[in-house]
Amino acid sequence: MELENFVSENAPEESQDTFELENKKLLDIDVDGTVLTKAGSMIAYDGDLSFTGKSSAEGGLTGFIKGQMSSEGTPVMEVKGTGNVYVADQGKKIQPLSLDEDESITVNGNDVLAFEDSVDYKIGTIGSLSGASAAGLTNVFLSGPGMVAITTHGDPLVLEPPVKTDPDATVAWSSDLSPSINTDRSLANAIGQSSGETYQMAFDGTSGFVVVQPFEETAQRA
Repeated sequence: MELENFVSENAPEESQDTFELENKKLLDIDVDGTVLTKAGSMIAYDGDLSFTGKSSAEGGLTGFIKGQMSSEGTPVMEVKGTGNVYVADQGKKIQPLSLDEDESITVNGNDVLAFEDSVDYKIGTIGSLSGASAAGLTNVFLSGPGMVAITTHGDPLVLEPPVKTDPDATVAWSSDLSPSINTDRSLANAIGQSSGETYQMAFDGTSGFVVVQPFEETAQRA
């Protein structure tokens, strides 16, 4: 490929959208005010932007991406000003979602990449999963209106309840669902007590959805 073609074919596309995918793994956020992004996700920016880390431990944004390697949370960035910020997360695929005023979703804290400041959030923890899941116990309740971006390893699969999922592969679920923890002794006998697959998140009901990914995030430990 000629250099001129390489430059032109990989240049950012012009768009009026606040959240614009430049490719499946890179998000272009058109900032005019304030947005919130996962700390460490910024790979480039232009314009007049400032970045402020959020690190308050109680009730702050720190809690929604909980660091499993320690008892501390991982802060997020508040991006203010006018310009474009380009964000990515370890080569994961990015799923931009538009939430209407009456729409909401619960997302694993590890999988929240960014959201507009018009989106309300609430941090929660599935305490009964402690020690059972390596993917992260902290979840974020996001309520519209506004854009949010979540990440997945590979293409997501969206399932309807009732369904049981591996906590390490569970990304998000509709806010009307409240997962409980199920222990499958037959799995424990088949694959060993130390495997995370002996525990499942059980989603009951007849409505809603659950998002899983073809990957188990086992690098972190609670």
